[in-house]
Amino acid sequence: MLLIIGMAAFVVAVSAVPSTAWAGHPSIERLAVLGVQPTRSIDIMFLLRIVIGAVASLRLTELIVGGLRSASRAADGRRAAARVRRKKAFVKRARDTRLEHQKRADKT
Repeated sequence: MLLIIGMAAFVVAVSAVPSTAWAGHPSIERLAVLGVQPTRSIDIMFLLRIVIGAVASLRLTELIVGGLRSASRAADGRRAAARVRRKKAFVKRARDTRLEHQKRADKT
């Protein structure tokens, strides 16, 4: 959901920068904030900040997803190791039981 909102904001920003890039555009006078008129350099800085933020959020998402995948693989490995230990313990108990029965049979 956040990715969709970010992409929509990016599309709006990309379409707004070229439309206000020239001084003859009628909306330039209406865009003054605190008495500062937007210029092409301000528009480009705004666009670059959006691009950098989008790239950073994608990298962060990739990092989090990669961490989840490796944690899942580690958990699978721990489960497999526990399964092997249980099988070895079962085989050892069966062997010990068989040896005890064999000793009893030899005594009689």
